[in-house]
Amino acid sequence: MATTVEVGFKGIRREFFRWEGEAEPLRLRDPVIVEVERGLDFGRVSAVGETAAKKCGGCSGCGPDPEAPSEGKPLRPVVRVASPEEIQQANELRRSEEEIRRVVAGKAWGQQLGMRISDAEWQWDRKKLTVYFTAEQRVDFRNLVRDLATQYRTRIELRQIGVRDEAARLGGVGRCGREFCCSTWLKDLSPVSLSLAKDQHLSLNPTQISGGCGRLLCCLRYEHEFYVASRKRFPKEGKAVRTARGAEKVIAVDIFRERVLLRGEEGTRTLALVELRAEMETAPELPLASPAPVRRNQETGDRKQGTERKPAARERPTRPAAAPRPEAAAMPAGVPAAEPAAQPEPAAEATPARKRRRRRRRRGGGPGTPGDAGSSGGPEA
Repeated sequence: MATTVEVGFKGIRREFFRWEGEAEPLRLRDPVIVEVERGLDFGRVSAVGETAAKKCGGCSGCGPDPEAPSEGKPLRPVVRVASPEEIQQANELRRSEEEIRRVVAGKAWGQQLGMRISDAEWQWDRKKLTVYFTAEQRVDFRNLVRDLATQYRTRIELRQIGVRDEAARLGGVGRCGREFCCSTWLKDLSPVSLSLAKDQHLSLNPTQISGGCGRLLCCLRYEHEFYVASRKRFPKEGKAVRTARGAEKVIAVDIFRERVLLRGEEGTRTLALVELRAEMETAPELPLASPAPVRRNQETGDRKQGTERKPAARERPTRPAAAPRPEAAAMPAGVPAAEPAAQPEPAAEATPARKRRRRRRRRGGGPGTPGDAGSSGGPEA
């Protein structure tokens, strides 16, 4: 019967295989040569037996039974245990990958590609070279792939990853003094939002709750369910509760010591959660607050406070229409037409008054406004 084996490769890459050598069971950290999509690769055993089977059952790449193709994709086999010569060959490939990363980074910089080369990984049989990079947007790297294929004479694969995946692949030490969780045991990188820090009453300063990758710490999710479940037992902050001293407002809660900070008319006090519940059960019912009186506007009668009817716009007096001029009588031929009578020129003293009236019309006032010298309130002469 085949045994499910989990094999780890460089970085955090993990895949599942089957081992059919029952006479020679595999152990943790054993070097093995496994069959991959395009050739052979080198890795080390990270889980065997039931532990590997449980991990494999949670993924979508294969079925629960490796021997049943109808239920899922069958697992590839472990070819053999690696010999000392094969281990030495794998170590030489690992030492050459840093130089390859620098070469690829130089070519990308020369072609002005907005990408940062994170890592390079050889397949054990040298049939494929995978280059990992990060970029803020899509990058056209077709020319770069052709240059690398010409230089290394193998299949080139450029794979774009995020900053969290980059930190997990390269590793490092966090602010807690231990290695990154994502590069040691945390395989599934779940999304982390700022609401997790708010629920735990942590500082919202990004520099204090961010990890080495520049994103929010993955450990914010570890205790989030505990904080949410614990706060359900406490009254919400800012809520008014009935106690033996009357109505008091919840200022803060301490879920670890199970204490509540209250503020009322008699001052601020700290009360245990058990005592607070007892007081809330025995506290008398408080009368509901009477609604605010409705003020009525005496002038307009509106019930809404502070609303007044806008006064109607002042109507401007209209000028009387000018009398139509009588049609000129037919004059006999040869008689010159009488010249029209000359209109009297306006008096010089009326000109400033007209200007004042025009200014008041522009501002909204009528022509008969009191205090206007020279205006009588009637139509102009």
